[in-house]
Amino acid sequence: MVTAVELLGLLLVSVLWGCTNPLLKRGTEGIEHVTETSRVSQLLAEVKFLFLNLKYLVPFLLNQSGSLVYYYVLSTTELSLAVPVANSLTFLCTLLTGKLLGEEFGGKRK
Repeated sequence: MVTAVELLGLLLVSVLWGCTNPLLKRGTEGIEHVTETSRVSQLLAEVKFLFLNLKYLVPFLLNQSGSLVYYYVLSTTELSLAVPVANSLTFLCTLLTGKLLGEEFGGKRK
């Protein structure tokens, strides 16, 4: 039997993951303009860009807090319920948040 706390935990995970996905995408805008000479310095410059960018850092931290809640919920809920519920609701939250932010989702062929 699933308790209300477990369901609320799954819903919280889905909201934290789903609502931050489009925000993370927006937060990475401009990273393609970061250029360095070597691969290592390019990697370090991109990491610096991301972690000094609040438009990326705040959604990233919220997303990671969703992961912490998810691991807690997994320890108390059956896997056969927790995984599909969290993943399907995450997809729905991502879709709704992206639509609210004005993202295009393509036509019937996509």
